[in-house]
Amino acid sequence: MKKFFQEIKADIKFKSAGPGQKLTESVGEKAPKEKPKQQALRQPRQGPTDEAQMAAAAALARLEQKQPKARGPTSQDSIRNQVRKELRAEATVSGNQEAPGTNTHFSTDPVAASIMKIHTFNKDRDRVKLGVDTIAKYLDNIHLHPEEEKYRKIKLQNKVFQERINCLEGTHEFFEAIGFQKALLPVPDQEGPEEFYVLSEEALAQLQSLERHKEQLLHAEPVRATLARQCRVFRPSPLASQFDLPADFFNLTAEEIKREQRLRSEAVERLSVLRTKAMREREEQREMRKYTYTVLRVRFPDGCLLQGTFYARERVAALYGFVREALQNDWLPFELLASGGQKLSEDENLAFNECGLVPSALLTFSWDAAVLEDIKAAGAKPDTSILKPELLSAIEKLS
Repeated sequence: MKKFFQEIKADIKFKSAGPGQKLTESVGEKAPKEKPKQQALRQPRQGPTDEAQMAAAAALARLEQKQPKARGPTSQDSIRNQVRKELRAEATVSGNQEAPGTNTHFSTDPVAASIMKIHTFNKDRDRVKLGVDTIAKYLDNIHLHPEEEKYRKIKLQNKVFQERINCLEGTHEFFEAIGFQKALLPVPDQEGPEEFYVLSEEALAQLQSLERHKEQLLHAEPVRATLARQCRVFRPSPLASQFDLPADFFNLTAEEIKREQRLRSEAVERLSVLRTKAMREREEQREMRKYTYTVLRVRFPDGCLLQGTFYARERVAALYGFVREALQNDWLPFELLASGGQKLSEDENLAFNECGLVPSALLTFSWDAAVLEDIKAAGAKPDTSILKPELLSAIEKLS
């Protein structure tokens, strides 16, 4: 049916194009008029009547209305933006959007994922703050002047955008996640178009969502990686003071190697200078700071060993907290003794690398002596099992 209407339409256009012209004729020459009889002989078969042509044109128009014209080729960005827009619309209808301040899954919330990237992947905090404040200013202008079209367009080659926003990782994902789409738009007094971020009509209709996303961006914090303690418990063994550390445990970065070379050069210069004992001790401590991690073991009175991994620059208080969490009676005070019986002070300002506990160390656990005297005076005895049962159930043999 559609093919039949297309043939009729092509026939109408061909007839309305006017008389033909020979290739050897000039443009200005007119074709000689033929006699009516010759025209009758050369006349093709009768076309449809005026009424039939009008009916065919109307039917073709209805057919074209049912089948919209094919759009031009779209970029990958446009396709992704369309998918995001449909997903946001489905989430809005189903009511699955999470309230502000709740924990969101970055894999299902592109806005939260982009905010996390902005605050976590960019290390310069001053630059992050400047970029975030600039984005907030863009969104404030849209919220205060929703009827003005100029505030809904952001020129990507703008100097402010390039210096404050484009240099940050995650900003483009944020703009696309909240409803901005890239488009080539003409610029006054300029030949070619330029690329802009344009806020979609759907996002403009949800100004409260834009305001909520702006608050999330302003008050977000970078995600900090947490070191896994790799807590392990070993049976009593004479190998407690032997640490089998992997080779990459001692690997140094390029910056650390440069720093090591500089420190060695300074050490060579100091060899020619007389130093006091305090100066030598400080140099030894400085030498220990080149390590990033430390493995610490705590030996209990029953011979069991508790092992954990720490940052070399962590405070001693972290070790006390780690041991206290492993105790069955975590309310009782205890002490940790370093090699030589020296008591390790629970000083929050003292780091492991400042007290010689890197890259590994073995410490001894003991209950507070005054508390033990009180327990004995009361006729009670401390529990023979010091560690929690769940830790003892996974005890290993130190090889």
